[in-house]
Amino acid sequence: METVAQETSCLWHDIQIISEIARFRMTQLREQNSKALQLENIDFLESDDSPYGRIVTHLSPVERVVLACSLAPYFKPGALDSLNFKDEKANNILSAVGGLIDKDNLYHGLIPTVETALFLLAGENPENRFKYLPLFDGDANLRKNTFITLHNHHPADPFTCSVIKPSEEVVHFIITGKTYRPSFSTTFPASILETRLDWEDLVLDDVTMDEVEEINAWIRHGDDVLYKHGLVKKVKKGYRALFYGPPGTGKTLTAAVLGKSNGLDVYRIDLSMVVSKYIGETEKNLAGVFDRAEKQNWILFFDEADALFGKRTSTKDAKDRYANQEISYLLQRIEDYPGVIILATNLKGNIDEAFYRRFQSFVYFPMPNAELRHELWKNTLPPHIPLEDSTELTQLAEEYEISGGAITNVVRYATLMAVKNDSSTINAGDLEQGVIKELRKEGKTL
Repeated sequence: METVAQETSCLWHDIQIISEIARFRMTQLREQNSKALQLENIDFLESDDSPYGRIVTHLSPVERVVLACSLAPYFKPGALDSLNFKDEKANNILSAVGGLIDKDNLYHGLIPTVETALFLLAGENPENRFKYLPLFDGDANLRKNTFITLHNHHPADPFTCSVIKPSEEVVHFIITGKTYRPSFSTTFPASILETRLDWEDLVLDDVTMDEVEEINAWIRHGDDVLYKHGLVKKVKKGYRALFYGPPGTGKTLTAAVLGKSNGLDVYRIDLSMVVSKYIGETEKNLAGVFDRAEKQNWILFFDEADALFGKRTSTKDAKDRYANQEISYLLQRIEDYPGVIILATNLKGNIDEAFYRRFQSFVYFPMPNAELRHELWKNTLPPHIPLEDSTELTQLAEEYEISGGAITNVVRYATLMAVKNDSSTINAGDLEQGVIKELRKEGKTL
């Protein structure tokens, strides 16, 4: 219990402060007094090493009031009960207090809105109200850095009626102390791309590796190029690369390794979930991914990119016009994205040429030659079940022109056969059988 208290003391203290502010404001409202409350001088605890404490190191005292207000329903629902005071004539919550009471839901406490937070900050003082309104602007710290989110249930209502919520990232971090990674869903059509392999496990030809090294250098030194050496006014912040080449040649793995080696999350966009037959839905789906990614510095990986970034059609009807508008929207979002975007396709020619000038690099992933195939075979074979005859490896590499992805599938099959037959070695015949299976997938025969 002592550990829990230590981890939450700063959070409880802030929520207790907004509870006291709420009582003060209600007294002020009932008694019609103009006693001042200097929020900037509130005795907040110094931020501690708890997850919440680490969050509020980035916030001013008034921003802490807003964040604590949004967190109250999650951690201490009764903190704002003093605001749940009905106007007897209107039979509703006092308009000055804002907030919602949704009797149809299980939660029966006050759900704070922007109006609620403004009431805590400013009372009924119009000058202070104008002073604190910019806190809720989309470019202000609280929303720009996703401490809070706003949800307006009725578009015609003023934005001050928007429910104020802590972001999922903030709630998750407070509870677990870990960075929040959103899960794949219809509203977030992207999934985390991870690998157990490391930089030294990439087996690429020299030309391809040089191009990948350039992307890696930008991730590590791009900020110095922009800010330290003064190119920020002339060069876009982000980096855009096109990976192209046959399936299984390492495009997806390279994206995952770039993220892992630099401590960045890589999110693969599921284009089948993004592209919608309904007008406007594609932009909406993509906006949700881009908006979140921009604040987290993710690497965005669009696999099979020609499904969305393919050549634009001539405008024959309204459907074509809207499809081309979607492409134009994508061009703008990609160009404005401050992080790394990687598009992957099997055929470079399938990508609309309008995207070309937006890319900093085109990285070709060819089928590996015999030397690279030998290295791939050697790296992929399991260390505890050796090949019966190691000389067979050279023959396999020279004879069969297959990709690294196919080699992995072959080794999986041959290892399974060895385990099934209780063998201490991998049989070359099983490897050849695995190769045949892979060639059949591609419609090829020996």
